[in-house]
Amino acid sequence: MRTLLAPLAALVLSSVGAAHAADAPPLFSTQQLTPETALVAARAALAHCRAAGHQVAVAVTDRSGQVQVLLRDRFAGAHTLDIAPRKAWTAASFRMPTAALATETQAGKPMSGIRQSAQVMAIGGGQVIEAAGAVVGAIGVSGAPGGEADDACALAGVKAVTELIELNG
Repeated sequence: MRTLLAPLAALVLSSVGAAHAADAPPLFSTQQLTPETALVAARAALAHCRAAGHQVAVAVTDRSGQVQVLLRDRFAGAHTLDIAPRKAWTAASFRMPTAALATETQAGKPMSGIRQSAQVMAIGGGQVIEAAGAVVGAIGVSGAPGGEADDACALAGVKAVTELIELNG
């Protein structure tokens, strides 16, 4: 009986896989921010932080977390050039704001081990940029006093490009 089940299971699995492969297209398309749009987001975030009296670095990544734009205000700390891209990468990678990831990865929570990854930055200041419900990029801000202030600047960058995408999309 056992020898009959293995070939039967393989046959069922292969037919399910073949049926699924026949339905799925072999390629897919994605949308990403242009460098010009990424620069609009970075400039808006930087301007928001400046207006609040904060010197920061701002990084904007594509949907896969690769840096497109990195701006550093003249008096932003040297560490901000490392932290801002990591916040943007984290938001893009996990498809969620970094402050939300910070909550979900606290000690004792099931996802707490994620914080052990050297690239993950589970603190406020990273936001996803979406168009039509899909992540098209992310923005990270570092240097304002605390994650909430970094988030406010990042959200100003997101708002600037969301309006641009909606007007031209």
